[in-house]
Amino acid sequence: MIESSVVEGLPAEGALLLRMSGTLDARGAQAWSEELRGHLARADRAGLRPVLDMAHVQLGGAAVLRTLSETTRVRAGRPDLIIVRARPGVREAVHLARLEGVQLYATLDEALRELARAASRVEELPAWRSQMADPLRPSYQDLHQEVRALRARVRTAPVIGMAQGMIMARYGLPDTGGAFRVLRETSQRFNVPLRILAAAVVVARPPDGTTWFPGRRPLPLPPLRILARAGRDPRYRGQMIEAVLHEALAIARAPAGHVLSVDPAVNALALETRYGGADAYLDHLGRGRTDGTAEAVARTRGRRVSMPDVATDALLSEDGRRALLAAGARALQCVPVLSSAGCCTALLTVHWPDAGHRPASPQAEALDLLAADTAAWLAWYHRTVLLDALEHLHQRLTRP
Repeated sequence: MIESSVVEGLPAEGALLLRMSGTLDARGAQAWSEELRGHLARADRAGLRPVLDMAHVQLGGAAVLRTLSETTRVRAGRPDLIIVRARPGVREAVHLARLEGVQLYATLDEALRELARAASRVEELPAWRSQMADPLRPSYQDLHQEVRALRARVRTAPVIGMAQGMIMARYGLPDTGGAFRVLRETSQRFNVPLRILAAAVVVARPPDGTTWFPGRRPLPLPPLRILARAGRDPRYRGQMIEAVLHEALAIARAPAGHVLSVDPAVNALALETRYGGADAYLDHLGRGRTDGTAEAVARTRGRRVSMPDVATDALLSEDGRRALLAAGARALQCVPVLSSAGCCTALLTVHWPDAGHRPASPQAEALDLLAADTAAWLAWYHRTVLLDALEHLHQRLTRP
């Protein structure tokens, strides 16, 4: 049996996680091959990276090998199938067969480390080589995407798993597949990112009765002084987050920046959007190393942090400083987005490639105003669109 679940990350970093269980022998190999091909076709159509977890596959090494050989033979030009946690016999058979289109790792951690090392070797290429026409360049980009995809999976899979477990327990669903399907359908219907919806399921108070939030009334959109531009639909989270970054870059006259949100289910930072080159620093944050960063300082202090010279700023850790400098950021400004209760819900960061940048007073005030606009919109979004989505999910699972 193969159980699938989509793991959401950044737009180009989604993964389709396929968990296989049971005993695969010669008799069942053909049926499993057809099922796997269907899942891989689904991954290809959705632009997702297929990851096959074989931790619970019993025996049947030869059957596994034959099935994988038949299934992956036609995958030329498509994302490789990543296999993790296969049992020793299966792992050895796949390794010796040298199957094209299959990347084999003993554990997910090993896969992440190997891909990270490959990506770091790419980052260390001399500048003159990076400017040449390099036929291997697409594979380097794929490695960067692979690293981020696996890290995104590590960050988001536990939250989605928790949400699936809570839905199964509350509504008596027999398996995680049913829970995931209703999460995905609700996510698509309300255009709410899956990880945002899953986090809301985890942190919201449990429903009591047929209505999850009885007595709730529609809230008017708060007056937005900077974000209220024509053509922006406040119900579309991605569109609004992109607008936030666009406005921040325009206000600060900065060439690059990014927006991070605080995931309430795990109290961790998640990248929402970025513009410009900051790969090394975003990879640093993606590994969970937020201590000693501008974002950590701004989040802790609850106010804007200005670093006109990254190379000498005492607030940065050495690791944070190296990551910023490697990303080409020599000066930055980080603005926390605070809720009405004073909690940090997001962070706006803009940076420049040369030192000495410190926004003038009007720019600083405009950035603070943008953060206030963002906080007001996020509060409205969470109390309307997100709660509408939760209500829909609850009604779908409780109606006769």
